[in-house]
Amino acid sequence: MTQSLTPLTWMRSIRILRERFRRSSDGNNLPTTLRLLGDRPLRRLLDTWIGKAHDHQLPLGAAREDWSTWLLIGGRGAGKTRAGSEWVRGLVAGEPWFTTRPVGRIALVGDSFAAARDVMLEGPSGLLAVCGTSRPEWSPSLRKLQWPNGAVAHVFSAEDPDSLRGPQFEAAWCDELAKWRHAEDTWDMLQFALRLGERPRQIVTTTPRPIPLLKRLLDTPSCVRSHAPTGANARHLSPAFLEGVLARYAGTRLGRQEIEGEIVDDRPDALWNREGIERARVATAPPLMRIVVAVDPPASSSRAADACGLVAAGVDDGGTAYVLEDATVAGLAPPDWAAVALALYRRVQADALVVETNQGGEMATAVLAQVDPCVPVTPVVARRGKYLRAEPVSVLYARGRVRHVGTFPALEDEMCDFGPAGLSSGRSPDRLDALVWALTHLMLAGEGPRIRAL
Repeated sequence: MTQSLTPLTWMRSIRILRERFRRSSDGNNLPTTLRLLGDRPLRRLLDTWIGKAHDHQLPLGAAREDWSTWLLIGGRGAGKTRAGSEWVRGLVAGEPWFTTRPVGRIALVGDSFAAARDVMLEGPSGLLAVCGTSRPEWSPSLRKLQWPNGAVAHVFSAEDPDSLRGPQFEAAWCDELAKWRHAEDTWDMLQFALRLGERPRQIVTTTPRPIPLLKRLLDTPSCVRSHAPTGANARHLSPAFLEGVLARYAGTRLGRQEIEGEIVDDRPDALWNREGIERARVATAPPLMRIVVAVDPPASSSRAADACGLVAAGVDDGGTAYVLEDATVAGLAPPDWAAVALALYRRVQADALVVETNQGGEMATAVLAQVDPCVPVTPVVARRGKYLRAEPVSVLYARGRVRHVGTFPALEDEMCDFGPAGLSSGRSPDRLDALVWALTHLMLAGEGPRIRAL
């Protein structure tokens, strides 16, 4: 009898079981409708993942059988990775609440191959940890997992969308979609690859960012949605971690996104918006005439100090600027952030280091000279407020004169949250400051109103 039940019927029954069991002291006061679960002991069922998981870690919101995407959006540590691993494990094992039959070909897609390996496979909540005695064999050179029953999962990186051309799958797990470098292209290629089986499905586990693809998925009728803040998984997290992040970030824009798992849209008064940044994104930069690394140094190296903003940018012979890298670091002593800045300078083959000298006077240039006296350093002094300095740079974006080579999530979050009063968190926009200095030096040097005495 139980084998004839659909996964949707199982999920509805399990939801009733979980709710009633939580209200009951001994689990015996269960509705007669739960007899459709067959002879499987309820206590044993509740001791498995399907009984222990949080509600958001199961597709309990499915209202119909023909859903194709399960979108799990949550804060840091909300249990997203465990949910993805257990879903894939359940598909391979043929667990009836997930699938009508075992699934044999699966795609695992991360924002990079290293992230997919370290989190989705080898992490403490990854597939190798949750599969128990049915642990698959991992072949790093082939980027392939193979289970004892013959099921195979291939690992892909969103940095290479074309790698999804050719293969075909019955299911997919997409992790940290909001961080994908080529989100739209990778997603499109994956949809073409999901062409096996009666009903191909995919789970998306991600911390949110207001990217167009994620917003579009939320409005898709065939999408099942789950949501959870970090606190929903509190019993599996360090109390010190929860106390620390809540004390520092609760109520801020970053906290709403990273802790509460909310998709936070652009500020109405911000100088940049995400749609404009998306239009400015390119995969590679052309040959560049000049490249600089801008340094916005912190006033101190204490744990509470501002970060050291480090942004590399260049300009081509047509006058278009390209943001190449955001290497901003925090909590480092001056010699250490200076070493990071010089490493970035060499990596991008820059012409000069542009360094703001307001913080600490000449200390920043002196530290850089001590680490490497041969690197040309251009000191700059801020004579206007951050907003007034950033405004002309935002105009360059509006005119289509700046491109981002790839994605810079933390930098772009600062850009889209920077208004007349600064960032909504009240913190210093260190990454944005470095960006403004780099583009001002490359594009706006010598521009602006001048007063001439007669």
